[in-house]
Amino acid sequence: QVQLVESGGGLVQAGGSLRLSCVGSGINFRFNTMGWYRKAPGKQREMVARITLRGATTYADSVKGRFTISRDNAKNLVYLQMNSLKPEDTAVYYCNAEPSAWGLRGTQVTVSS
Repeated sequence: QVQLVESGGGLVQAGGSLRLSCVGSGINFRFNTMGWYRKAPGKQREMVARITLRGATTYADSVKGRFTISRDNAKNLVYLQMNSLKPEDTAVYYCNAEPSAWGLRGTQVTVSS
């Protein structure tokens, strides 16, 4: 059974930083493009960052230059380093292993102004 577990969220002031982690079991990350998505209240889920098998990255325009996605295949971990956080980054962040494995709970990120 595939399981993805996110962690690292929290409450931070605007301008602060957080690092999210996603660990997987029942799956080998080295065979998957991995991504981070977020869901804010009243908004649709949106892609935040993706990293391919070869390490190529894609970011939402709203986070470019502030967020960095990385992976450690040996440990089945994916990270999202978030810097210069803004209140509009407030959301529940979910890990995704393409095509269809998702973290069940996500991790809440709240940025205060």
